[in-house]
Amino acid sequence: MLNSNIIKLKVSDYPIQNGRIDKWIIEAFLLLNSAYQDDSKVKTFFSRTKIKNLILSGKIKVDGVKNNNPAFKINPKNEITICLPKVVECDILAENIPINIVFEDEHLLVINKKPNFVVHPSPGHNSGTVVNAILHHCKGKLSGIGGIKRPGIVHRLDKDTSGLMLIAKTDIAHIKLSNMFKDHTIERNYQSLVWNVPDSKGFIDQPIGRSKFNRKKMAINLDGKRAITHWVVLNVFSNTVSLINCKLETGRTHQIRVHMSSIGHSLIGDNTYGDVPKINKKQTTIEQNIISKCKTFSRQALHSKTLSFQHPISKEKMHFDVDLPDDMKKLINSIK
Repeated sequence: MLNSNIIKLKVSDYPIQNGRIDKWIIEAFLLLNSAYQDDSKVKTFFSRTKIKNLILSGKIKVDGVKNNNPAFKINPKNEITICLPKVVECDILAENIPINIVFEDEHLLVINKKPNFVVHPSPGHNSGTVVNAILHHCKGKLSGIGGIKRPGIVHRLDKDTSGLMLIAKTDIAHIKLSNMFKDHTIERNYQSLVWNVPDSKGFIDQPIGRSKFNRKKMAINLDGKRAITHWVVLNVFSNTVSLINCKLETGRTHQIRVHMSSIGHSLIGDNTYGDVPKINKKQTTIEQNIISKCKTFSRQALHSKTLSFQHPISKEKMHFDVDLPDDMKKLINSIK
């Protein structure tokens, strides 16, 4: 039944309290999925959004009659028929672009993204992205995310940010990983070079939202979403630059960049949120040289270094750690 395009569910067969049809279907499939000892055999998994879209598009019937109301109240005598649309090919071009794969199985990928690599196609970046590369690498291996054969980008890195990224290959992995990010059960650590020297450790608990003055930027915004960043200083270079580790409790857009800038320690190379120190006569020659070298760094010096999570299907504990990229290593060696 789970592998068919037509799925029939008799309400009386499931020990679920009657109520809204959208909620009932989700709970019914949770019971069906739990009946499998090997989750990898489950081919169909529903999110609330997917169920709503199926209902609104007339793909769900109650007793043979199309139902377009997600709030429809069901009763034990009802039979629900779900007509799943065929999984369609993604309209994004698959491109043979080298990617550094750290881990892969049938459900997910972990990659080490190089700097200056856009994650998702957008106006101005229709090709040459991580998604284009993954589509080529996983040709014939994607079961369909939301009815489309495409990789599930469960979290993004900025174009200029390097390091570990987690990507779903199946619908069930995509939904479960997305929920894990929402529940903050995936641990992420980033390393960054910032201007000056913050306290040896600390945390920032400030909401982030769109800037009220520039809609293209994020900012500390009381109307935004809660954002928490913990940092620890790893190394200091002549009291001018620091290497820090940032652990995220939340994952807001540009979170580390906005938070560190808000306390006066913006990231090296960050032209959007950065505040580059000016060279003056009070600085030593070493400090002046460090500032000069860091000002030439061509991107924000931010790297997704570690990623820890429970595998959404096997429940195995996963941990990945990758070295700093060559450009950050080279900069650090030049300012030691």
